[in-house]
Order: sequence, then structure tokens, then C-alpha cells
Amino acid sequence: MPKEFMYRGHSLESLQAMSMDEFITILPSRQRRSLQRGLTPEQRILLEKLREAQEAAKKGKEITVKTHVRDMIILPEMAGAKIHVHSGKEFVAMGIKPEMIGHYLGEFAITNKPVRHGTPGIGASRSSMYVPLK
Repeated sequence: MPKEFMYRGHSLESLQAMSMDEFITILPSRQRRSLQRGLTPEQRILLEKLREAQEAAKKGKEITVKTHVRDMIILPEMAGAKIHVHSGKEFVAMGIKPEMIGHYLGEFAITNKPVRHGTPGIGASRSSMYVPLK
């Protein structure tokens, strides 16, 4: 039997039933401060689009929301939504899981590619200057 999800002693259902002010009190300080200052207009638009997508999902339509808002804190009402977050180059698809609550959207869309070192190219080192072309 899988273990039930808990966030700081609260189940997902109780988190979703909480008001925004109650939820803010159980967040870590950085997220708490960010949400106490209020949502930016971009964050409000994203939240409205997510609510519309969840209403459409209840009717049987699957809608994914695209966003550039990487500084949005994942709220309990977002759990289960499909979202595409911009990484600076492309949109990274992700499904929001309950374990992501309290984190920023940008944490799950990596902005840099890991360095993959291959063979040295022309000009990579002093010795490669003397490699004959043919």
C-alpha cells in the first residue's frame, strides 16, 4: 500500500480545503514572504488559466497551459495539472504532483544543459595545430 502524501503534517485534501492565508502560514519563509506580498499580474493570469484547464478536464477535455512564469509557487489547487514551463529556449512539459507543492515552477524546468565533453576540435589545444588535414 503506497504511503499517503503529507505536506508538513497535512494531507492533500486538507491543503486544498485551506484558505490561502492558512496555507501561507505552513510554507517555508522564502515562499511565505513571496506569497504575502501578493501575486503578480502574470501569476494571477496563470492561476486563472490553470483553473479553466481543470474545469475543462472535468468535462473530458485535456488542456495544457504554457507559461513563462517560473517564479510561481506551486499551490495545492495546481496538483494534477499539466503545464509547460519555459526554460529560456523551449517549453518543458510537466505534470504537477503533490510532492511539488511549495516549490517554484522554475525548479522543474532546468535552464542549462549539462556539459558533455567529447573529442577536442580544431583549435582546442596547442597540439591540435599540427594535425595534418590530409
